[in-house]
Amino acid sequence: MKFLRHWLTALFVLMFMAAPLHAAQYSEGKQYLRLSTPQPTSDPNKVEVVELFWYGCSHCFDLEPYIQQWLETKPNDVVFVRLPAIVGPGWELLAKAYYTADLLGVLDTMHPELFAAIHEKDQKIKDVDALRDFFVSHGVSADDFNNSFNSFAVSVKINNARLMTRRYVITGVPTVIVNGQFSTGGRQAGSNANIIKVVDYLVEQERAGMSAVAKTP
Repeated sequence: MKFLRHWLTALFVLMFMAAPLHAAQYSEGKQYLRLSTPQPTSDPNKVEVVELFWYGCSHCFDLEPYIQQWLETKPNDVVFVRLPAIVGPGWELLAKAYYTADLLGVLDTMHPELFAAIHEKDQKIKDVDALRDFFVSHGVSADDFNNSFNSFAVSVKINNARLMTRRYVITGVPTVIVNGQFSTGGRQAGSNANIIKVVDYLVEQERAGMSAVAKTP
């Protein structure tokens, strides 16, 4: 009985010590940052996760498999949005590639192909002609590419991407924004696997907060 009592006491001490360690596993200012100005989300009834990326970024390419795996089990109350970051004129071409593919309905194919072309096949896509040739090589007609690439719809999306890149105040890509409140990335989380873990943690925190607000009379 005395041995059992000591064993239970030791177990409770370990549990007590472990709890705060788990709770402090991720903390603001370390594994994630709070945006100085909260940003609107696409659906106030769901938790939004925004990935800011650039096709020319090797770190974004390395994160992509983790994002794809996360999407396979993404909860229904989470909205995922990809946002091609535009931090300068040189980023706009590949941002337009993303929205052109989206408008043409070939994003599921072209998104991984663009990453692979740049980072695995070392293809140089540095102007509109090279980008057009790339789309044509994947079954898109030159006319369809031109019409979409130069469309008003793509122009509007590019302006929004430029605006939101600035409003999120990112210092690099990839950066993941959770519910317009918090940001994380490799610099904060430490690894691609940890980025996903921090995102899951923040999603749970935001979900709990939204639930508490909904229950408040």
